[in-house]
Amino acid sequence: MLDPNSDRLFSPLDRHFGRFIAAFHPAGNAAVELAAALLSRAAGNGDVCLDLSLTAGRALVDPRRGMPEAVCPALEPWVAALRASPAVGTPGQGRPLILDDHLRLYLYRYWEYENGLALAIRSRMKAGPGEIDLSRLRDGLQRVFGSGPGRDEDHGQRLAAAVASLQRFSVITGGPGTGKTFTIARLLDVLAEIHPQRPLRTRLAAPTGKAAARLREALRRAGSRLGIREVPADAPEVHTVHRLLQPIPNSPYFRHHASNPLPADLVVVDEASMVDVALMAKLMDAVPPESRVVLVGDKDQLASVEAGSVLGDICRRDRRPGFSAGMAARIRQVAGRPVEAVGNESSGLQDAIVELSHTYRFAAGSAMAELSRAVNRGDAVRALEVLSGAPGDSLVWLDPGADSAARRELENRILDGYVNCFRDLTPDAVLKEHARFKVLCAHRIGAFGVDAVNRLTEQLLYRSRLIPGTGAAQWPWYAGRPVLVTRNDYTLDLFNGDIGVALPEGSASGGGLRVHFAAGRGDIRRYLPYRLPEHETVYAMTVHKSQGSEFDDVLLILPDRDSPVLTRELIYTALTRARRRITLWGARPVIENAIRRRIERSSGLRDALWR
Repeated sequence: MLDPNSDRLFSPLDRHFGRFIAAFHPAGNAAVELAAALLSRAAGNGDVCLDLSLTAGRALVDPRRGMPEAVCPALEPWVAALRASPAVGTPGQGRPLILDDHLRLYLYRYWEYENGLALAIRSRMKAGPGEIDLSRLRDGLQRVFGSGPGRDEDHGQRLAAAVASLQRFSVITGGPGTGKTFTIARLLDVLAEIHPQRPLRTRLAAPTGKAAARLREALRRAGSRLGIREVPADAPEVHTVHRLLQPIPNSPYFRHHASNPLPADLVVVDEASMVDVALMAKLMDAVPPESRVVLVGDKDQLASVEAGSVLGDICRRDRRPGFSAGMAARIRQVAGRPVEAVGNESSGLQDAIVELSHTYRFAAGSAMAELSRAVNRGDAVRALEVLSGAPGDSLVWLDPGADSAARRELENRILDGYVNCFRDLTPDAVLKEHARFKVLCAHRIGAFGVDAVNRLTEQLLYRSRLIPGTGAAQWPWYAGRPVLVTRNDYTLDLFNGDIGVALPEGSASGGGLRVHFAAGRGDIRRYLPYRLPEHETVYAMTVHKSQGSEFDDVLLILPDRDSPVLTRELIYTALTRARRRITLWGARPVIENAIRRRIERSSGLRDALWR
C-alpha cells in the first residue's frame, strides 16, 4: 500500500485511482498501486504516459518541502509486478492500463489516442498526395509568389505552400511574425489552381474561440492585402476544433468521426501547439483519408493544457531541416528553388515539415527578437545581457531584487496600461484598448498570480476613482469591467478565451450594463451579465490563457520564487504575445532558472512517428 502520508505526493484522485487499480489483484499490490497513482499524477501534469525506465529507483519528492518522501521500486521487479497484474495489458488489449515494449505505462484511453494519431499520420504520409497536376501546381505557385527568384524571406512561404500541396499531411511552423497566416492565405489560392473542377471544401479551425476569431480576421487582412481570390473580403469561416467536430451534448464524443467524416478536402488547424493528444486524435479520425491536413503553429510555444505535446513531438527538436532526395526533386520541379536533401527518413515525416524563420514583426537585431531567440535556445546568460542592455522603448526589465522602486513602477505600468479603458466608454474603443495592453502571469494563485494582480488592478483603479469600490451595490459588475469567458457556450456563440467588457447600454451612464464582445467586421454582440457562461475578471490572465492572442504591449509578471511552472516555453510564449513592447517583472535568479528549465512531457508519439 502507499505510504499513509502520500497526500503530500498525490492528490485524492491519484490515491483513489492507485487503490482502484491495485484492487484488481486478489491480494493487492503496493508496487502496482504506486505506479497507478504516479500515472494519474503524470496525466494531471500533461504527460501522456509514465516512463518507468526514467522513474524506477528515483526518490519521490514532496513539492512543498523539497524533501524526499519515498523511493520508487527498481525497474525489473516493478515491471514484473505490473505485467502480473490483471489490470495491466499489452498494446491492443482492453485493460485499464497498458504497458508497452518501451516500458511506458499508459491509461488505456491515452494509449488508444496516441496509437490512433500515429497510425493516421503515418498512413497519410505513406499514401502520398494522390493525383496532382504538377504543371498546374507550378503555375499556381508562380502566380501567387511570382515567377522570378523572389525575395529570400518569401522562399519559406513558397516552400511551405509547395509541401502542403504535395502531401496529405503537413506542418507549417515558425515563430511570431514569420508569416504563417499569410502562408495559409496563399496556400488556399495555390490549391484552387490545382483543383479547378470544383471549389475546394476547406475547413479552418483553431483550438479556442479567440484564436479562431484572430485567424479569421488575419486571413481577411491577408486576402485583401495580397489580392487573393480564395480569401474573400468577408473572410472564410473559422471554427473552434470542437465546433468543427460538433460535440454531442453531455458526452466526450463528436458527431464527426471515421464513420461520419467531415465534408472536407482540406483541414487547416492554426495554433496547433495548443491541441492535446486526445483532441488531435479525434480530429484526424474525422478527416477523410484522401483529404489534406495542415497543422500551423509555433513548435516552441507552451504545449497544450491537457495531456500531450503533439506539435513538438511531430516536429522533433533534434530534426535536421531538409527533405528526402525524392521530395527535394519534386519541390525543385514545382517551386523552382533549390532545397536541401538530407537523405531518406523511414517515416516520411521529414518531408512534411517546413519551418518559417524570417520574421516580419521585429527589425533585425531588435532587443525583443534577440531576447526571444536567447530564451528559446535556453541561453540564460545572453537573455539577461539583452534585458540589462535593453533601450527601454520596446523592452523593459523590472528587477524587484535590484530596485527598491520596482514595485511602484509595476503599479504605475498597470495603471497606465488600463487608464484609457475608462476614458471613452464606447464598446469599440474599450475593446481595442483591452486588445492593446494585457498583464500576463505564470500562476493563477499566489502573491503574483492572476487573482492577486486582478485585485491589485481594481484597487489601483478605485484609488484613481475610475471604478467603484467592492462595497458597491452591483459589485463585481461595474462600467468597464473586462471579463474572460472560461467555458464554451455554443448557443450564445461565446467560447473559452473570448474577452468582453461591461458597459452601460446605449453608452448612457445611467443605463443598465451589457457585456460587449467583438464579433468581427466591426460588429458588437451584447449580453446581459447573468446570461454569460462561466467567466472571470481579466485585467491579468495566465500565459497559458493568452495563447492564440496578441497585444501591442505586454506586462509579464513572474513570481518572487522559482516554480516548476516556470519554463523557457512559458517565457517564450509570453514574450511572443507582444507586438511592440514587453515589460518583464522578475528577479534575476527566477528568470535564469526558468530559461534553463524545459518542458519535458512523457509520450511515445515521437518514437511512433519517427522510427
